[in-house]
Amino acid sequence: MPVDEFGIIRRHFVRQKPARADVVTGIGDDAALLQVPHRYELAVCIDTLVAGRHFPEDTRPASIGHKALAVNLSDLAAMGADPAWATLALTLPEYDQAWMDDFMRGFFGLADHCSVELVGGDTTRGPLTVSVQAHGFVPQGQAVLRRRSPAISFT
Repeated sequence: MPVDEFGIIRRHFVRQKPARADVVTGIGDDAALLQVPHRYELAVCIDTLVAGRHFPEDTRPASIGHKALAVNLSDLAAMGADPAWATLALTLPEYDQAWMDDFMRGFFGLADHCSVELVGGDTTRGPLTVSVQAHGFVPQGQAVLRRRSPAISFT
């Protein structure tokens, strides 16, 4: 029996109870509606991981899921932002329920630990590619920017 995109979304991405009160509308609609706290700025980053380039082809799915979110959370932390939400674009050569269960176990394990809610994304067929976009909050004017950081000298 073929599995359609909406079946994959219901089985692997939708959680029973939203993790965050600032998610007005999450997965299941055309776009997420999210509330940014007053006097905060939204920090947004995105990273893409490609099988064979960013991780070996035989990497455990849970490790891929964890890493895909972790590299983004690291970028938010570098700017002094507290993580809040993530979107996930996942390209799969073919649907494999066990692979997806393990991948999402790794992704949601880190997401739950960091109070990050998956609020949307996309799935498609093709070479294994994982893109995560993370969103976080930083108090207005307090982001740690590279242009404000002191230069590092290696002499």
